[in-house]
Amino acid sequence: MPSPYRALFAAPGSKGFSVAGFLGRIPLSMMGIGVVTMTSQLTGRYGLAGALSATIALSAAVAGPQVSRLVDQYGQRRVLRPATLVSLAAAALLLCAAHYRWPDWVLFAACVGIGCVPSVGAMIRARWAALYRGTPQLHTAYSFESVVDEVCFIFGPIISIGLSTAWFPEAGPLIAACFLAVGVFWLTAQRATEPAPHPRERRGGGTAMRSRGLQVLVATFVATGAIFGAVDVVTVAFADEEGHKAAASVVLAVYAAGSCVAGMVYGLLHFAGAPERRWLLGVCAMAVSMIPLLLVGNLPSLAVALFVAGLSIAPTMITTMSLIEEHVPRAQLTEGMTWVSTGLAAGVALGSSVAGWVIDAAGARAGYGVPAVAGAVAVAVGFLGFRRLKRPAPGRGGSVEQHSERKERHVA
Repeated sequence: MPSPYRALFAAPGSKGFSVAGFLGRIPLSMMGIGVVTMTSQLTGRYGLAGALSATIALSAAVAGPQVSRLVDQYGQRRVLRPATLVSLAAAALLLCAAHYRWPDWVLFAACVGIGCVPSVGAMIRARWAALYRGTPQLHTAYSFESVVDEVCFIFGPIISIGLSTAWFPEAGPLIAACFLAVGVFWLTAQRATEPAPHPRERRGGGTAMRSRGLQVLVATFVATGAIFGAVDVVTVAFADEEGHKAAASVVLAVYAAGSCVAGMVYGLLHFAGAPERRWLLGVCAMAVSMIPLLLVGNLPSLAVALFVAGLSIAPTMITTMSLIEEHVPRAQLTEGMTWVSTGLAAGVALGSSVAGWVIDAAGARAGYGVPAVAGAVAVAVGFLGFRRLKRPAPGRGGSVEQHSERKERHVA
């Protein structure tokens, strides 16, 4: 029996845009940590390093949805290339400013420009949606993309830190910029699989965030992002307290590996129930999986607990992408996907900040209370907004099977 993943790539052009998307996406996990490593090595100022990384994240959270909104209107090629050139120019400015010890405000200005980087993951998912909309293959495609995301977050930081420490301080951000340039320009050269643009109709303007269902998804993923941000920071501090700080990267890789495994398996399955129920179940599973972290006493047990916690991440993300198709107009699909990523990024920044404060005040073990609380908030938001997710707007995306099922439930 042929693998559903192999069958995905029977579509002409799918292999090309997948590889280009991987190259263009891996800088997302390389640039922030690369800037931290570079700045701390060159200046010894960890406070400045963290502030620069946060500036990139916040700038991307603001600019990302706007870039994706323009992509929906004018197409990927016309928007991604100029946006990427802005980001690359800003990255070059940052490297020069760091190397030659220019004033701090130049560093921050450059980081704001780097935030114009496009959400390549959303662009790739939009191409899959254009190929397989309304078919079971789209579920498999979203599963595959979640696995690619996890692979990027497993290896990206390792590559970036390794280059900056073994070669020269600017190497990590420099190679990340090179990956971005190659990935985006290769992707936008593939015109055959590019989704058709949807010029904004006079009667249907406005942002995708007007969708009440998307508002629930984004709000929930702010809390979910806080889980991820807090877990990263607290795990580093916990490993440091245990006397094995370098092991933190391995433990966090195990966390991502759990999500990777779950995503691969989830993509092989096909479900008949309503997707919003699976989504809420996934959010609850993520929240519950944070509780054992409060009880771990050493790094091996932490690794096991994080692997189990990771099993709920990819399935929840995959179902989220399916729900976005139901609650966002097709003409705003890329923007809708980017808004969820923006909520996630904002939550990561919030969670890491709060976790750092708790660690300073009470130690690493107490820090695991932050992701536990964030998980509880995610569940509360999910339950409060659940009714909105059960009522997709007319004319929105979603599979034929989902629409038929909803119609039957409504008649019943």
